[in-house]
Amino acid sequence: MIVAPPYNLGCFEPLAMEIFQERLRKYRAQTFRLAADRRLKDRDQAVDYVNERGFVYFWPITGILLPSLWVAAAGDRPVADEHDDPGHVTWGWKDSLLGQRLWYYAKVLRKKATMISLGAAPYFYALSENYGSAEEDYLIQYEQGHLTQEAKVLYEALLDEGPLDTVALRRVTHMSSPSSEGRFTRALSDLQADFKILPVAVTQAGAWHYAFAYDVVARHYPELPEQARTISESDARRKLVELYFHSVGAAQVNDVCKLFGWKLAVVDQTIQHLVESGVLQRGLSLNTRPGEWVGLAELT
Repeated sequence: MIVAPPYNLGCFEPLAMEIFQERLRKYRAQTFRLAADRRLKDRDQAVDYVNERGFVYFWPITGILLPSLWVAAAGDRPVADEHDDPGHVTWGWKDSLLGQRLWYYAKVLRKKATMISLGAAPYFYALSENYGSAEEDYLIQYEQGHLTQEAKVLYEALLDEGPLDTVALRRVTHMSSPSSEGRFTRALSDLQADFKILPVAVTQAGAWHYAFAYDVVARHYPELPEQARTISESDARRKLVELYFHSVGAAQVNDVCKLFGWKLAVVDQTIQHLVESGVLQRGLSLNTRPGEWVGLAELT
């Protein structure tokens, strides 16, 4: 059952809306690092930024409101096609930090490249379908139809062989042919999104001499399952939604559903808890998009 907003959507007066919009604009300028003097200059600052925000995208994703490493380093502009664009320094930061255990990097949110702080990672893991043994959970998922044959084979290869680059992984899973490309790519993405595997290094394999090596999450971050064990799903959602709003300042319920892939009723219940605890406020309005907005109480 969806809880009705406790506020009258018509009670947010025009002057209050203008004040809120200006506060929100300034707030996002800070959290997205839009000012030139706030841009990230090196990989240490990048790690600090991810720790500050909890989680960000590597590149901005069309239609999704979330800070990204690109914008924080290069400014609020489209990702450049030119390889020598100075903004692409972020690519080097990302590659050099693979396997360093300074953040968690994989295709997670909407199966897009996501940087997650090690403090926030257990909350994501608590919402995955990993409940106990890395050697057994995937078999249960497969039997229940929650894991494709390709994902099962790929995961078993990493489980048995240890870290493998994509070229070797294709070979041992018999998915080297062009006809297997889509199924292989989907399996990689599905396993990353469910916190089963992640890239841990860049290798010189393949025609382009550039290929990710992947490993099993529970092996690369052996402490992560234990850290997540005591976190309930409701607590994990509240934590992640709170981090999200502390990054974006305000959003609509559908924005949260779209980002995390959660059902509307679950998102509404999570937001309502944060409203009742004084973190968020409902019933807000913005000129940018009609409908109810939810925002940080400190901005209203």
